[in-house]
Amino acid sequence: MSAVTRELPPAAVNAKLIALIASGAVFLGVSLSGFVIAEPAPYDLYMAGLIVVWALFGLRISRAAAPLLVLLVVMNIGGMISMTQMSDIAGTPLYLSVSLFLAFTAVFFASVTSVQPSLYRVIFLAYVMSAVLTSLLGIAGYFHAFPEAEIFTKYDRATGAFQDPNVFGPFLVLPGIYMLYLLLTGPISRMPLLAVPLLIITAGIFFSFSRGAWGMFGVSAILLTGALFLQSASGKFRLRVVVMTIAAISLLVIAMLVILQLPGVSEMFSSRAQLEQSYDTARLGRFARYTIGFQMALEHPLGIGPLVFGTIFGEDTHDIWLKMLMDYGWLGFVSFLTLTCWTMSAGFRILLRDRPWQPYLLCAYVAFIGNIALGTFIDIDHWRHVYLLLGLIWGAIALEYRHQRQLRPLALPAPAAKA
Repeated sequence: MSAVTRELPPAAVNAKLIALIASGAVFLGVSLSGFVIAEPAPYDLYMAGLIVVWALFGLRISRAAAPLLVLLVVMNIGGMISMTQMSDIAGTPLYLSVSLFLAFTAVFFASVTSVQPSLYRVIFLAYVMSAVLTSLLGIAGYFHAFPEAEIFTKYDRATGAFQDPNVFGPFLVLPGIYMLYLLLTGPISRMPLLAVPLLIITAGIFFSFSRGAWGMFGVSAILLTGALFLQSASGKFRLRVVVMTIAAISLLVIAMLVILQLPGVSEMFSSRAQLEQSYDTARLGRFARYTIGFQMALEHPLGIGPLVFGTIFGEDTHDIWLKMLMDYGWLGFVSFLTLTCWTMSAGFRILLRDRPWQPYLLCAYVAFIGNIALGTFIDIDHWRHVYLLLGLIWGAIALEYRHQRQLRPLALPAPAAKA
């Protein structure tokens, strides 16, 4: 008896091929996000080209994700208006161009994930791979593992393939949280496999000696654990979450105790672990500049121009809300505040719903909360991963909107049958 083979129709083959190409293109783009030693970074150039190509072949923006686009564009219009208050614009147009580009990356990720939810897994795998690689570079640089390895450090702190340890550390929080999620919910047999990248990433966060990154990871981990505990009514699953959380904390504590025995690590940790540094409480330190800056915002409702605050005081705002007021004016501030509140509210409403993309939304949401909290003490307006987080959350919001629209006809009463 001969075997009967059935060929797939050409349209199905083409669709599968296009999906593979799209997944590969997004995977490469997210992988490049961990390498920002110089600007424009490879990520910027690649993503700019990818967005243009995708737009030419039909990039669709969901109606539910339209507020993301509108509010980010309005925020950047506020920056353009603020630029008119400057006597010398210098490199301001380039700065605002980067802001607008990053806004488009958020809209891009929201659009592609809302159309192809399978891209969530691709994005998170690429992000984890990028985080592990850049963490290894930062760790190698901190310990001078090879000649010229110090290029991956700054101020005796690991920076990986970033310019600043205070950006490097927060970049690693989302992949660290995702690995923690898989550790808490996955099978016991996979625990050793997941523990390795988790330890590498958390080591990268530790050696960045970024107080903000430490706090972000801790807060995000607590929020993740609490959400998992509330999500399930199963006592067995809740017990598992508690046990696995204790095991994960124990593993991290043991690793930290070992690391603190290394020469020089204990001294740096003690110095950086203090809540206040000298540059925070000095006469014109960070906290003093907050008061001065908010007073200036009342006198300059249009802003004073991007990056002008730093030229006046020698240090930038180090506060995302003050940054918005100074660089984007009240228009930009209100837009960003509205976007933040809308993202947190809409994301929270669908956070625990049983959907295929819910694990990715949960991890992105708690990491976003951590980034916004950290923004109170540092500028995050040009952090690429923050815009990726926005895109991931709004992609899930658009998916839920479409899911509810598909359920709506089923909820309507059936018409009465005719005799």
